[in-house]
Amino acid sequence: MAWGTQNNLLLARPMASALVCPAGRGATVALRLSLPPGPGHYLMEALFTSAALVALAEMGDKTQLLAMLLATRFRKPVPIILGILVATIANHFLAALLGHSIAGVLTQDWFRYAVAFSFIAMAAWTLVPDKIDEDAPLKAPSKAGVFVTTLVAFFLVEMGDKTQVATIALGARFDNLVAVTMGTTLGMMLANVPAVLFGEALAKKVPMRALQVGAALLFLLLGLWMIVDLAGWIG
Repeated sequence: MAWGTQNNLLLARPMASALVCPAGRGATVALRLSLPPGPGHYLMEALFTSAALVALAEMGDKTQLLAMLLATRFRKPVPIILGILVATIANHFLAALLGHSIAGVLTQDWFRYAVAFSFIAMAAWTLVPDKIDEDAPLKAPSKAGVFVTTLVAFFLVEMGDKTQVATIALGARFDNLVAVTMGTTLGMMLANVPAVLFGEALAKKVPMRALQVGAALLFLLLGLWMIVDLAGWIG
């Protein structure tokens, strides 16, 4: 090894060792643990929170009842599931975009409190059972296929539904439009794919009321957590 190269390595070693905390290895680990979470943490939080809330809120919702109705009418699960997927992505992307846009303009504390109270209101709304007119959502053109009928019906029925309102609130809560859209879409598919495949058997065996109560509690806890955080009672 040339003397110049060896000398450079010797000079580099003190610089590398200077990165280690003087208090020792244990303090270095503690220092690393005390660092704020990175963007990946917030992405996963937005993704899984959105998926869990919407999946539970969808149980017994009118869009899930529509999924069962479509499966009973057409008995073609693949185009029905694809129609639900495309309709949900389109609908929830627009809803999350609306929430995200509003949150970007209204940054005052009163708006954040309004978002928090909207989650608490969603908790009460989730406990209200839904009904659906078996004929109204299926007024698609007679020549339309199963996929198009499902797409149109699901998109329209989802307008103003509790899961769409929840997506708007989640878009305002989390600063990640893609993660919220992916999460809410995942939640909708987790709730509706089994409804399409198993239909009435699922409705009889799954305790819908218990799942609705669970969703209400999650909405309530998220709203209360936001209020406590905004009030500065945490940390």
